[in-house]
Amino acid sequence: MTKIVTQKLTAAAFAPFGDVIDCAGAPDKIINQGMCGRYHDRADMEFDEGRAGVSLFQATPRALPYTLDLMERHPQGSQCFIPMSEHGFLICVAPDDGGVPGTPLAFLSQPGQAVNIHKGVWHGVLTPLHPPGLFAVVDRIGPGANLQEHPLATPYTVDTA
Repeated sequence: MTKIVTQKLTAAAFAPFGDVIDCAGAPDKIINQGMCGRYHDRADMEFDEGRAGVSLFQATPRALPYTLDLMERHPQGSQCFIPMSEHGFLICVAPDDGGVPGTPLAFLSQPGQAVNIHKGVWHGVLTPLHPPGLFAVVDRIGPGANLQEHPLATPYTVDTA
């Protein structure tokens, strides 16, 4: 198995695959009688025919080292993963290589970070590393097939070093 070493999730490193959603920088606006900072429009949500929907996902936590053996993509819409706990999670993504995943990269998010994976980007399954594994997910709701799965002939081992 080929090993992938995780890297810290940053907006610059993740940009080819999607958006990092966090409270970096100053808020765009102060609201609620000065008691709340609004960090406005942090993700480029993109959908073909359909609409945005909000779902809850309850995923079983995994552990590192993690075996990455399946990647998927959503050709008709982006997919935004928002953890509903103060834990980071593992995000595996890969460039497209002629209709199949290329060499994957792995990112570890920090508490307070979410990601929006752009339309058509190969990514691993939802991979929390701590319970409860509860996420709000904003993605496309609409007609047609919006899931392509690709089992990896040669799995990867993902770890921190």
